[in-house]
Amino acid sequence: MNNLSSWLLEQLLSDDGRQNADVCDYAPGESIFLVGDPGDYLAVLLNGAVEIRKDKHVISLVDAGCIFGEMGLIDKQPRMADAISKSHSRVAKIREGQFMSLLEGSPYFSLAVMRFLTERLRHRIDT
Repeated sequence: MNNLSSWLLEQLLSDDGRQNADVCDYAPGESIFLVGDPGDYLAVLLNGAVEIRKDKHVISLVDAGCIFGEMGLIDKQPRMADAISKSHSRVAKIREGQFMSLLEGSPYFSLAVMRFLTERLRHRIDT
């Protein structure tokens, strides 16, 4: 899954009674989260670009429409890498309650997250 469908983004940000996502804006070079921060949300990059870094080494570049930071939410562990905004970026933060609601209410969302994680793992194995 290279990026989330427009339908899924609408679901994440909808006003239909679910807990809405927190949407935050970040300037270039601003940290979204750092190693050791609580892993209490996954992020959806609505626009801009974000680098995922570990010890000043760039692990990946996140494009608009992609998710990042999901590991901490899934395993309830602190962040293992830094997420730094590369440009003016807008990020939706999906907390556990909304994440669970999406998993329960949409098999497509569950499958999309699993595909994303599998794609990331395959990329790591290939490189």
